[in-house]
Amino acid sequence: MTKKEYRDLCAQIDYHMDRYYNLDLPEISDYEYDQLMLQLKAAEAEHPEWVTADSPTRKIGGTAKREAGVKVVHHVPMLSIEDVFTKEEVTAWVEKVQATHPEAVFCVETKIDGLSMSLRYQREETTGQLALVMAETRGDGLIGEDVTANARVIPDVRQALALDCDYLELRGEVYMSHADFEAFNAVQEEAGKKTAANPRNLAAGTLRQLDPEITRQRGLKMFVFNVQDGPAELMDYHAQALERLQALGVATAPHRVCRNANEVLAAIDEIGESRGELPYDLDGAVIKIDYTPWRSEFGAGSKYSAGHIAYKYPPEERIVTMDEILVDVGRTGKLTFTGSFHDSQTGKPARLCGTSVSRATLHNQDYIEEMKVGIGGEYRLFKSGEIIPKLNGCVREPEEIYRAPEHCPVCGGTLIREEDTADIRCINPSCPAQITRTIAYFASRDAMNIMGLGDVLVEALVKNGYLHNYADIYRLRDFREELIEKGIVGKEKNTDKLLAEIERSKGNAPERLLTGLAIRNVGKTTARTLMQSFAGLEELAAADALTLAQVQDIGETTAACIVEFFGREETRAMLADMKAYGLNMKAEEKEAKGDQLAGLTIVVTGTLPTLGRKEAEELIVSHGGKATGSVSKKTSYVLAGEAAGSKLTKAQSLGIPVISEEEFLAMLAPRS
Repeated sequence: MTKKEYRDLCAQIDYHMDRYYNLDLPEISDYEYDQLMLQLKAAEAEHPEWVTADSPTRKIGGTAKREAGVKVVHHVPMLSIEDVFTKEEVTAWVEKVQATHPEAVFCVETKIDGLSMSLRYQREETTGQLALVMAETRGDGLIGEDVTANARVIPDVRQALALDCDYLELRGEVYMSHADFEAFNAVQEEAGKKTAANPRNLAAGTLRQLDPEITRQRGLKMFVFNVQDGPAELMDYHAQALERLQALGVATAPHRVCRNANEVLAAIDEIGESRGELPYDLDGAVIKIDYTPWRSEFGAGSKYSAGHIAYKYPPEERIVTMDEILVDVGRTGKLTFTGSFHDSQTGKPARLCGTSVSRATLHNQDYIEEMKVGIGGEYRLFKSGEIIPKLNGCVREPEEIYRAPEHCPVCGGTLIREEDTADIRCINPSCPAQITRTIAYFASRDAMNIMGLGDVLVEALVKNGYLHNYADIYRLRDFREELIEKGIVGKEKNTDKLLAEIERSKGNAPERLLTGLAIRNVGKTTARTLMQSFAGLEELAAADALTLAQVQDIGETTAACIVEFFGREETRAMLADMKAYGLNMKAEEKEAKGDQLAGLTIVVTGTLPTLGRKEAEELIVSHGGKATGSVSKKTSYVLAGEAAGSKLTKAQSLGIPVISEEEFLAMLAPRS
C-alpha cells in the first residue's frame, strides 16, 4: 500500500465513522467496516511512521451533538472494545491471559447492537439510597452529551438503588426491540411518513430527542454491562457485580462465566445460534476477564478498554430462491428491476437482522447478468449495512438468465439503452407510468408546491383521462362540475380548494416551474442557477448546448439534456399552453446590491440567529455570489447556524471555511 492509498483509506473510514456514530445512517455493514479497519491496521503495522494521532485506529468515531444536549466530560472514559474475527484469535487471547494468570476465568456476554450510555448515581442524604443524577452518551469516548431527561423515561433505567456507597457509575447499551421498531414503522407508514432504517438508528435518534415524551413513547430499553466506578464489592469481580445488580432490579446483559477457551467458544456459538430468536439485534459476543484488577495487564491501545475483546460474527446470510423479476418504470423512464424470492430452506421470506425479507433491488441488466439472476436460481442474501438486502453470489444457476423486455411494460413503447451506461429507458413521453410520477413531482413541495395534488389524486386524474401532461393541471378548472359530480377530488369544498391552489401556483418563480419539468440532471439547485443566467424560461428553451455549457456548474451532459427536452415538439406545445394559462415564465430582475461575493459559492445550513435561509441566499445572490444547497470541493464558504448537521460535517472534512452570520454580514459591507 502506498502512502496515498493509506491516506485515502483513513479518509474512507473517517467518512463511515461519521455516518455510523454521528449521523446514524451507516452505508456499509459492520463486517465491511471491520474489513477496512483490518486493512488499516495492517498498513500501520508495516509503516508505523505513517500513523498520526487522528488515525481512525486511535480514536472513537462519535462526537457529542451540541444541538441535542449539553456536553459532558466523562468521569470514566467510555472506550471501545477491540474486535476479533476468528475463533483462533479468541483462543489465543484466552490462552495468553491464562498463561499469566492460570486461575483466570472469563465472562462472555451478548453484545447488543445499540448505543452506549453511562449512568451516574450519588447518595441521597434524605433516603440513604443512590439516586440517578446523570446519564450521558459516549460521544468521542472522552466527551459525550447529557441525556438524563430522556434516560429517566426508559423503564430499565433505575432511578434509585439500595446500595451502601457514596457513588456508582454504570455503563450499558440502549437499544430498541424488534417489536417496538416494527410498531414505530407501522405508525409512520400509516401516517405517510418516513420509516426508520433499523432499530439501532432509531434508538440513537430517540435517545437524542429534545422531548422526553417522544423518548418515552418509543419504548427504549437498556442492558447494563459494566460497573465503571463504585465500591470494591462491585469493582473486583465482574460477573458477581452483574448478579448483584440483577438482584437490585437492574437489567444486565445476558452473560455466562467460562473457565477455559473451549467453554468460551461454546458460549460464543450458543449466542450466535440464538441470533434469529433474540428480540433485539446482535453485534457480537464480548469476552471479559472476570477479575477486573488483572485487565490493565492486557491493554490494546488508547482507543480500547483493557481486558476485553469482542468476537464479531460473520455477516448473517440466507440462501434464497428467485421467484420473479419485477420491472418498474420511474418518472424519468428508467427501468428498475426487483427480485422477489423465498428462503430456500423454509419456503417463507428470509429472516435477516431481525426482519423478514422477500425482495431485493437488482439494479440493471449488467448486474443481473453478472449475478446470473433468473427464475429458479439460488442466491446468497445478506444485508448491506444491516439495512439494505443484497445478493451476494449465485449458489445454483437458473435454467435461463433473465433478459430485460424489449418494450416498456407499462405503455408498450420503445426502450433504449443509453450509451456508456447500464440504464434502459422508455422514451415515450406519454407513458402512463412516467406521467403519474412526473406530474406528482411537478406538484410537489420542491417544485410548484400545489398543496393537495399528491400521488393518489394524480393517479386518479390520469386514469380518468384528465391529465396527460403538466399543462393539463391548469385545465382542470374547465372540468370543475364533472370533478365534483364524480367525487374524484372530493366534494365542492375540496375541489375548489385544489383549484385555488392550482391558480395560486401560476405566480411561482420560474425556477420552480423549471424544477417541476423534471429534466434529467436539472434539480432545484441547477434550476435556480439557470434562472439566474437567463431572463426567463423561453430564453432558456431557445439556448443551444454551447451557451448552456458556459453557465457555471452546467456541464455538457446537462446541457444536452436541456436541449433535448426543449427540442421536443410536445414540450414546445406544452410551454405554449402554460404561457396561455398565465404561468410565470419571466425571472425576477433582482437589483444587485454589490459584488462583494463575486466568484464565491456559499452554502447556507442550520438556523441562523436573525436571517432566514432564503433571506441569506437572496443576499448572497444580490451581492454577486452563488447560493447552492450542497457542499462540494467547489464551495467557497459554509454559512452555518445552530443544528447545522451533515453539511457542516462535510465542510469540515473537506477543509472548507465555516462562517457565522456575523462574519457573513461583515463580508457584505461596502468596500472602502
